[in-house]
Amino acid sequence: MTDESFHLTPVDVRRFEFGTVMRGYDKARVDQFREQVADELERQARNNQELEAKARSFHEQLKAFRDRDKALNEALVSAQQMRQDTKEQAGREGELILREARFEAGRIVDAAKVEVQKLERSVDALERLRRSYVVQMKKMAEQQLAELTAAEQAPLPARPAPIEPSGANVGDDADGDDAS
Repeated sequence: MTDESFHLTPVDVRRFEFGTVMRGYDKARVDQFREQVADELERQARNNQELEAKARSFHEQLKAFRDRDKALNEALVSAQQMRQDTKEQAGREGELILREARFEAGRIVDAAKVEVQKLERSVDALERLRRSYVVQMKKMAEQQLAELTAAEQAPLPARPAPIEPSGANVGDDADGDDAS
């Protein structure tokens, strides 16, 4: 039969007065017992307060640990998401660099093809020019050869007679040789 609203404190036990009756309890023993009960209630109250303080401390620590755990989990999720985002971004950047490199390589190859075509046209033009030059040189050589052959076969012209001086010229010697 415990009443939930009945709270007994050490002071209540010490102040409680028992009525006296005939053939009642020994007053000294009742006082002694009352003092022991009050001391035990005080000890239990202090113990209870200490336990409540420890429980509050443990609850605060538990709350702090839960907060830290939550923060760590959020940081871990954030780090994983950041890692995934970074990985995806790196993949996209790698693909972009690869596309740009392929485009640039294609452009360089196309430019090289154009340059090769120009060089081939230049080589062809030079080859035509060389052939034309060889043909012209051959014609000139043949013409020169024909003229030499004709000159070999033609009779030599008669030597003209020496011209006699009609008078003494200023540069003539007495023997008729030209000094100059």
